[in-house]
Amino acid sequence: MKICLISFDHWQYDAHIVDALLKKGIEAYHINIGQYKHTSKLSRLKNALSKVFLNKNPKLELRHKFIISELQKIGYQDQILVINPELINRDYHLKIKSFTKRYIAYLYDSLARHPIDCLIEGVFDDIYSFDKDDIKKHHFREVNNYIYLDHVKQEDQNPKFDVCYLASFDKRLIAMRRVAAALSLLKQTYQFIIVGKRAWIIKLFKFGGKSSIRYQIKRVDHQDIPVYYRDAKAILDLVRDDQAGLSFRVFEAMALEKKLITDNRNIKDYDFYDANNILVLNAEYNNLTKDFFATPYHQVPADIYHKYTLEHWVNIVFELK
Repeated sequence: MKICLISFDHWQYDAHIVDALLKKGIEAYHINIGQYKHTSKLSRLKNALSKVFLNKNPKLELRHKFIISELQKIGYQDQILVINPELINRDYHLKIKSFTKRYIAYLYDSLARHPIDCLIEGVFDDIYSFDKDDIKKHHFREVNNYIYLDHVKQEDQNPKFDVCYLASFDKRLIAMRRVAAALSLLKQTYQFIIVGKRAWIIKLFKFGGKSSIRYQIKRVDHQDIPVYYRDAKAILDLVRDDQAGLSFRVFEAMALEKKLITDNRNIKDYDFYDANNILVLNAEYNNLTKDFFATPYHQVPADIYHKYTLEHWVNIVFELK
């Protein structure tokens, strides 16, 4: 069987899908749109001038052509999965579809954040989503994000902090600061790292305050994410606006046997929810107490844990036995 994954792999999560397929003996290939580079300095200059003076980005068209070129190299596929299909226009989706028997999509974000109105009908054989609101409204097929990390028991770790938070520089900063203030009052230690181009504003004017909140422009390397999380007893998960599904932090916490502090109230509807392990913040954030950190982590039952592994995910999405 030949399966191709097409994605803009910002955080290097998608590469794990290809690895899982290869382990099953499947001929898997990853077209990473994010790896496309301009062929020359002149090409880069032309692209920059076009964006400034014509409000057009020729690189988008070149990325589309790059996908088709890669498909021509690897040939016809049994299945092609596109993650976040809004990055590709409809005409090119139809060209890509001609290279496969089964053309499917997985949405990392809700439609409220990244609409795909022109792609819902007549393009994909199946669309998978982790957002329960979108699933219900559009009859998408449900699948959650997945556990991609190896399982590490809590007794094999020696955390230095009580809470860790890794996130992009966005509207969640307000909630993050409220949590930081609550933790400080409880005298609980934490390490928060906020990443984004706008982080320089905080660094320049020293708005960051406590050294336990770090702002940086450079993205945290994907392989370092579990290193940071192993250094904490709990992981903080703050949802973006218009998000009803579960972020990767939930599954990273499960893999590393970490407690989770979250403002995603939908998590209570999942079979792995355990109030001992997962604290769902109330509107006032006053249910964050020392007691939550005092009790040990309760292991998730093996049969439930397996349902959220990447191995199970690829079986569901690609309809493998």
